[in-house]
This record gives sequence, structure tokens and C-alpha cells, in this order.
Amino acid sequence: MVAVAEPKRADARRNRARLLAAAEIVLAERGTGAPTEQIAKAAKVGIGTLFRHFPTKESLLKAVLAERMRRFAEAAGEHAEAEDPGSAFFAFLAQWVEMAAVKNAYADALAEVPRVDREVREGVLHSLGILLTRAQEAGAVRHDVGVREVIALMVGTSRAAEHLGEDAALRRRTVEIVFDGLRTRPAPGAGASR
Repeated sequence: MVAVAEPKRADARRNRARLLAAAEIVLAERGTGAPTEQIAKAAKVGIGTLFRHFPTKESLLKAVLAERMRRFAEAAGEHAEAEDPGSAFFAFLAQWVEMAAVKNAYADALAEVPRVDREVREGVLHSLGILLTRAQEAGAVRHDVGVREVIALMVGTSRAAEHLGEDAALRRRTVEIVFDGLRTRPAPGAGASR
């Protein structure tokens, strides 16, 4: 991976942030084949400014992916602090699946977790791990589910939701079926009258 140092000047930091925001929008609309000139234009900077921050298109794509993953980890961390960990876990997953159904870039980003920068990957796995562990300790999620399975389910469910398109009711039903597979089940015979 090409490492690009964070710019130190305030205007350089602003330009970098604008480039990342513009790249995310352009790439979501046009895919990774979108020309870098279009990204620079959307950010209202020159192409030279883009290449000063991101010497290659690959470095720009990796930075956009890393930024998405940082936001994912941050959101998971916020949900992990909720009073009802089970509800927070499923609300977080539903939110990201729904976003990914509209912007497949989010599902693409999740699918790339194993290949992103180690620090970013560890942040995602750590934050989602805390959220999952709290939900498991609250008895809302099966104990035999790990973080990597949750990510795989989120990617798959996002792709399914994207495939279902405009049918919001069918998307919700599909997500609920997946969530039912994650939920803790009562032990056989539990609750039966004697």
C-alpha cells in the first residue's frame, strides 16, 4: 500500500478532506473507473492538488476506503455504548445494510476489510467486536458468532438488499430473516409447561 502522510497545513488538510468527500460521491455514482479529473473538479481543486495528496489513483481509492472504514468503526463504537446492547447491535447492522443497499460502495468497503491498512482493519474489528460482545453478553446474539461472520453476513445482506431494489418491505423482511439467524434461541424444552 502507498502511504501518504497527512498534510500539516490547514488549507492542505481542507483540500484533502474535500478530495476524499468528492471522491466518495463520484466513485459511488460512476464506479472506480471515474476519471481523476472529475474528482478534482467535484472537489473544486486542480488535478495537481489531487496528485499532490494522492500520487496514484490507487492511493486515492485506498484513502476513500480507509475513510469509510473509519466511519464504520466510529459508528459501531457509538452503538456499543447504548443502554440496550442487543437493540443497538441490530439497529447498527440494519442501518449499514440499508445504506449499502442504496450506495453499494459501503458493501464494497466492508468486503475489503481483510485488505485494508492494518490500523484501519483493527479499528473496525475492535469496534464491531465490542458491539457484538455486548450484545452477546446481554443474551441478544448467539455466542458462536464472531466478528468476521457478522461482516460476511452484512456484505451478503447488503448485496441482497441492493438486488431487491425499491421493494422496501421485502428488504426489511430479508434483513429480519438474517437477523433471526443471529439471535439467541431458547434451549430446547425451555419455557415448556410441565
